[in-house]
Amino acid sequence: MSSWAERIGLEHPVVQAGMGGGLSTAPLAAAVSAAGGLGTVGIMPPRAFSAELRAARALAAGRPVAANLLLPFLRRAHVRACVESGVTVVVLHGGFAPRVVATLRAAGIVVLQQVGTATEARRALADGVDGLIVQGLEAGGHTYAALPLRAALRAVRDEVPDRTPVLAAGGIVDGADVARVLAEGADAAVVGTRFLATEESRAHPGYKRALIDGSRTVDTLLFGFGWPMRHRVLVNAATDRWCRRDPRGPRAVRLLSAASGPLGRVLPLTVMELAARVQHPTIPVLTPGPPVAGGGPDRILRATALYAGQGVGRIGDVRPAAEVVRALASG
Repeated sequence: MSSWAERIGLEHPVVQAGMGGGLSTAPLAAAVSAAGGLGTVGIMPPRAFSAELRAARALAAGRPVAANLLLPFLRRAHVRACVESGVTVVVLHGGFAPRVVATLRAAGIVVLQQVGTATEARRALADGVDGLIVQGLEAGGHTYAALPLRAALRAVRDEVPDRTPVLAAGGIVDGADVARVLAEGADAAVVGTRFLATEESRAHPGYKRALIDGSRTVDTLLFGFGWPMRHRVLVNAATDRWCRRDPRGPRAVRLLSAASGPLGRVLPLTVMELAARVQHPTIPVLTPGPPVAGGGPDRILRATALYAGQGVGRIGDVRPAAEVVRALASG
């Protein structure tokens, strides 16, 4: 066990990725933390976010809990919720925010920044973060990875101080994967897709079935309306229609998404979540909002972002999160 993991009270070097949009709420985060990993509540509208953080802290029975902040959608109330709920760790994704880092660290919170390159790692450390999550091209969800995980991890490790905690994310779904990244110099493994396929995840039931049945993913800009960022997703009717010639999606769609970036920064997260319920695969105005439990019939899966990493083909069932933690730690 690394000194970093011991510092925050982890029993196992397993961190659940902070899946936003309502996918990762208190039951999942608390179950992971109670099992000895680090569970994470994903960003959502501030009032709900605050409530879920407090619930996760209560359910985790004294174990550390993390919060995930997607910086393009950040409000002051999100930062306040992290401080007031007493989370142990905050993970920043999708940009840089030195003032946010300073506020969180002043409250005694450990701050991790997700990065894809050594250049981004140096900038994050200059902003004052405590540690880094290195994202490889294998990762699902919101990605700005530039290299496969092994190469990205090596590049960052070679550029940062030896004592800097460096966690690894991308395609990790079993104990052998965790053991491999630890042997390659990571302080812990960050796991997303495997935790989506758990009983406690709030992913739409059809989404969970797709994770078990699917194996093909695409790194695309198709689901970028409101947040023009790359996303690795399972293929569905929308990607089949619009990503045949270019996995990124049609140029006109990418230009529209790029122009929508300022809109996404001012609209409440609830608007994107509602928009995801009415999207259609024939209309390429597609937001990054994922399909969640209670969010609509199975047909919405044809046009929503089904986030998944490249390890998805090795997921064969939906399990309790505690079992997944134990399996990941057994490698």
